[in-house]
Amino acid sequence: MVDQLDTPVRSDIPAPKTKPRRSPDSTAGLLAKILLLGLTDAFAVYVLMALFMNEKWTILAVATAVTVLINWIYLRRGGLPAKYLAPGVLFLLVFQVFVVVYSGYIAFTNYGDGHNSTKDDAISSISMSAQKRIPDSPAYQVSVVEKGDVLSLLVTDPDGGVQIGTTGEPLADVDGAELGSTGKAVGAEGYRTLTFNELLGAQQEITAIQVPLGEDLDEGILQTADGSNAYVFKPVLVYDEAADTFTDTESGAVYTDGGEGSFITADGERLATGWKVGVGFENFERAFTDPDLRGPLVSVILWTFAFALGSVLLCFGLGLFLALTFNHPNLRGKKIYRTVMILPYAFPAFLAGLVWSGMLNQEFGFINASLFGGADIPWLTDPWLAKFSVLLVNTWLGFPYMFLVCTGALQSLPEDVNEAARMDGASAWRIFRSIKLPLLLVSTAPLLISTFAFNFNNFNVIFMLTGGGPRFSDTNMDIGATDLLITLVYKVAFGQGSGRDYGLASALAVIIFIIVAVISAVSFRQTKALEEVNS
Repeated sequence: MVDQLDTPVRSDIPAPKTKPRRSPDSTAGLLAKILLLGLTDAFAVYVLMALFMNEKWTILAVATAVTVLINWIYLRRGGLPAKYLAPGVLFLLVFQVFVVVYSGYIAFTNYGDGHNSTKDDAISSISMSAQKRIPDSPAYQVSVVEKGDVLSLLVTDPDGGVQIGTTGEPLADVDGAELGSTGKAVGAEGYRTLTFNELLGAQQEITAIQVPLGEDLDEGILQTADGSNAYVFKPVLVYDEAADTFTDTESGAVYTDGGEGSFITADGERLATGWKVGVGFENFERAFTDPDLRGPLVSVILWTFAFALGSVLLCFGLGLFLALTFNHPNLRGKKIYRTVMILPYAFPAFLAGLVWSGMLNQEFGFINASLFGGADIPWLTDPWLAKFSVLLVNTWLGFPYMFLVCTGALQSLPEDVNEAARMDGASAWRIFRSIKLPLLLVSTAPLLISTFAFNFNNFNVIFMLTGGGPRFSDTNMDIGATDLLITLVYKVAFGQGSGRDYGLASALAVIIFIIVAVISAVSFRQTKALEEVNS
């Protein structure tokens, strides 16, 4: 029998692999995880309840799935990459992908002023707004009362009965109302009566109160102009639910659903209030066929390209020139000069636009008064001078960035290449044209493309300096000589002169996206040729 102590130990046998133990989370980390996840879930539950109460079933299903996914990611063991990526991916989907997809959806609808809700809401709005006072209707004494943030009318009818109601809620009897010396109800339990000063400060809200006399709007509604007396109004337009039509009680005109989100007569007369419907490619067609938009839009597109390209060339050219100048080895005080050069970059663009707008003012601006001896030069009101002014200001704002980029790129270039060129007798211009510039473009070309895309949508300078003006005279829309596509989209979307039209604005935004995407894709493909310079 061999003693176990004498058995040789083989060193070539690998030791058995042991699974690394996961270190448990620290107490502080666990508490932080519970707290953050609890707050997230509490907010999610609040959102889900609101969606449920408003019957937004599709969004409710998506929000529920996202909430469950987040809890699964952070409550399970492992999956560390997902825990770091989840917040970024979520915000990307909400603030980028959703915005792009929703804008694309709106581009195929008539969403805008008068078409911003459902058909049921439009019918209710038309019925409530198309009201006319009954000439012989009795006066109802009213007191304006408040409960929460809702204003209501406490009504004393001609027979002495007391009722209360608010917009969308018909009159209901009130028991135990507080009566004044004249028998008028002045207070009710659970409501606060507005004082005279409060009535004066809330005139707009008070006159907007429309209290139905009953469940049927045809019975009439009560409205008050002074918060003291109310009168009966009846609708001029009566809705027939069976026929889905509105009838004008005065003219007899019948408005039917025209299938385009509006009620329309046989003569083409539309009611102002409509609803949101899909319109296909109508917004895209309108952008190039509407007489008020077609001509100005072509001018705006051409100017947008010219502005973006001119801004890139001027900013890059001036920035490169200054970078070459202040990169000279024998120049003294380079740090001071470089600091001064980047000062315009420190100014917010919208603030600089306002300052330059004042300096370029035709009557009392600093440029005309000081530099041109009081000349009356229309820098911002003449179409061509306005374009020149916009390019000038944008160059002043943009060249520091290119100056910094070119300075860094110049300092990274290999000096031995320049020395070899000098030894071969190359001039300074030949060295710059054949060596420095190609090498610079290798690193700066992607930045030039991104700068072009930025200036293609450079809203601040245009809007703060000229507001897009001077305005074109051949259109009823608020479109001017210096408008870019992005400022045109803003004016169309937010009603600068022609009402808000989100559908058309979204269609124009889609066009901008396609143009910038195509140009960027082609440009980035072309920049691959520059990589051969380093090969």
